[in-house]
Amino acid sequence: MTQQFSSGPLDGIRVLDFGQYIAGPGTGQMLSDLGATVIKIESVHGDQARNVGVFGEAMIRAFNRDKSSLAIDLRNPESRLVIHRLLTNTDVLIHNFRPGAAERLGLGSETLRKQYPALIYGSITGFGTSGPSVSRPGLDIAAQAEFGMMNITGEADSDPQRVGFAIVDVAAANAMAMGVLAALFERSRTGNGAHVETSLMESAMSMQAATWGEYSITGKPPMRKGNGQTYAAPAADVVHVKDGSIVVSAYTQDKWAALCNVIGHPEYSSDPRFIDNPARVAHRTDLLHTLSLAMKNKTRDQAVELLLANGIVCGSVRSYDEIAKDEDLIASKVMVDVRCETESYTTPGVPFTIDGWRKTKSEPAPQLGEHNTSILTELGYSQSQIEQLHETGVMAASQDTHVDAGTN
Repeated sequence: MTQQFSSGPLDGIRVLDFGQYIAGPGTGQMLSDLGATVIKIESVHGDQARNVGVFGEAMIRAFNRDKSSLAIDLRNPESRLVIHRLLTNTDVLIHNFRPGAAERLGLGSETLRKQYPALIYGSITGFGTSGPSVSRPGLDIAAQAEFGMMNITGEADSDPQRVGFAIVDVAAANAMAMGVLAALFERSRTGNGAHVETSLMESAMSMQAATWGEYSITGKPPMRKGNGQTYAAPAADVVHVKDGSIVVSAYTQDKWAALCNVIGHPEYSSDPRFIDNPARVAHRTDLLHTLSLAMKNKTRDQAVELLLANGIVCGSVRSYDEIAKDEDLIASKVMVDVRCETESYTTPGVPFTIDGWRKTKSEPAPQLGEHNTSILTELGYSQSQIEQLHETGVMAASQDTHVDAGTN
């Protein structure tokens, strides 16, 4: 179909993003990738991610593309005037402050929504706003630990393992973006804003719905067991081949029989150890050893090609270097090209298209305070007023390269 959006479906929507690290900025990034204008509001010292080395720089790059940066001391009363000028023409405000911090800064939901009734106000916390942990800071790893993810991840006889990336932070960002979009849709019908809330706790729990379903059925808490599914085999199980590993799922009786035929051992389908799912689960170690022996002379590519040709669900366990060259990934155009003055790189964009539309090119994340001058000039501040705000420490020294320093 014909592309409907030149700048994105959220073109004309303005967002103030007070987020730090991943959950808050990730929300702003998704809205930005959908066409919203996003202003990143930072302290004069910057998003804390700016100060934690390579990992922090990776967060800044991944979740702050196409944003403007306004670096301002929110504790200074003068800064409140700047924020309120921005709010007169703002649709969405996002933050992941600790509960109570926004209120101390004069940015609480109740206060701002009285002044700006059409404002969509989004807040992300660690543990919600009504339980005993309301004031506790929230980090991805704490949510993974305390809400079951680490306890069910890893080998049975090993330490609990975190998921290899900040999965709860990203899930919270996606949940907040979805809530904001729903609130914007509702506002288009009623004219009223809304307060959208989520937490790392809620996001961690939401991702485990099926596992909680198993718990509710069996009454048994799920435990760490490594790869594979608790009640089916082979199901998400790792099989070793000549040049690495593949993952295989063939736990229904027809698929198990098909797999046995494919690997040249149809007799395995009637082996008492493997005759049905309960038997295969009970003898999983023997099962995986047997499958690995049968495919030990095949490469990952050969094994995957053979299994897929026979309707067996499988996949090659691959590194990032390999994934970067994947033809399906390249064809999808989900990776966004970011072009800087000194380098270029790619990063994942929004994981969907709308009538074929998706942003494919992006500006890099801003430097701290890079757009101080241009933002304040747009708000009606004169050059002398902007300089005074810098001199008094209300704003970080501007790194704005987009506006002539003599502009009033």
